[in-house]
Amino acid sequence: MKINDTIGILLGCRPDKKVLSIDPDHSVYEALEILAQYNIGVLLVCKDNLLVGIFSERDYARKGILGGLTSRETKVSQLMTSPVISVSPKHTVDECMTLMTEHDFRHLPVVQNDTVVGVISIGDLVKWVISGQQQTIQALEGYIAGAYPS
Repeated sequence: MKINDTIGILLGCRPDKKVLSIDPDHSVYEALEILAQYNIGVLLVCKDNLLVGIFSERDYARKGILGGLTSRETKVSQLMTSPVISVSPKHTVDECMTLMTEHDFRHLPVVQNDTVVGVISIGDLVKWVISGQQQTIQALEGYIAGAYPS
């Protein structure tokens, strides 16, 4: 678990590989129901199996509520962030952390051959890096204690 590992490796290690999405013509209320049901903060917005946007709780709060829009009458397409920055499974953890930090977002779709294969969060990346650091610390402690394999 290293910072130069690919996102494909990270995605392969996650138990839940389901990617949730919504059509841009659905209501914001329907999107919020899905977010609440699955206890997540973002939904990919797909039209004809192509990624066209991303909808987050932040979008709803800043563009919907503050804009005076009602969730039942507003379409996801009106509040979603588009175009979407995405990465491929070949991008590294480090590249994704840099991209997310530079653009100030917390979720990043992973796309391969125009098909969404996953979504990663900044939390996923931080956990990955911490796990790698813990493994390094354990190996160094073993080396110091003389238990390091020859």
